Amino acid sequence: MTGRDPRIDAYIADSAQFARPILERLRALVHAACPEVEEGLKWGMPFFGYRGSPMCMMAAFKQHCSFGFWLYEQVVGAGAEDGDGKGMGQFGKLAALDDLPPEEELAAYLGKAMALNEAGVKRKRSAAGSKPPPSVPADLAALLAQRKHAAARKTWQGFSPAMQREYVEWIAGAKTDATRRKRIATTLEWLAEGKQRNWKYLSC
Repeated sequence: MTGRDPRIDAYIADSAQFARPILERLRALVHAACPEVEEGLKWGMPFFGYRGSPMCMMAAFKQHCSFGFWLYEQVVGAGAEDGDGKGMGQFGKLAALDDLPPEEELAAYLGKAMALNEAGVKRKRSAAGSKPPPSVPADLAALLAQRKHAAARKTWQGFSPAMQREYVEWIAGAKTDATRRKRIATTLEWLAEGKQRNWKYLSC
């Protein structure tokens, strides 16, 4: 089904004032590049599909917006998913219209994404058990062993290797010791609450 999904209208209307023009511009650019785009909500945020498959998505947070492609490696390049400190998506934290990439650049990326969907390219999924359990960072392991972090430890032990790896890679991606300590503290807090690393994006 093509056209505009009223749920996305509501999502934009409910977003912070700074975010609305950014989301409206992104939405308009997607429709301009792909008139047959299919709108919907996935994980509580606007998704844009084409030929029955996801193509790109956008989201609004308290102080920034994000925009990204489903097949990000093929569209933007390997390693472009979530750069350290950038926020979700491949274009950093978008807090104003000037933060958006040039329209020509975004249109070119959308063209590549459309071509991939037309060719039937799917997002690669790792086969179950294809990756070994992650090696727990020593500083995180030491804290998880403490009695006061029993709840966090229980959650960690109940997580699948893939769910553990999300936290490990997030911590390892810190560029400074201060950022690493902050991420470890947040990890312990979220684990104690039974939350996955990307819990914010899992609720619809």
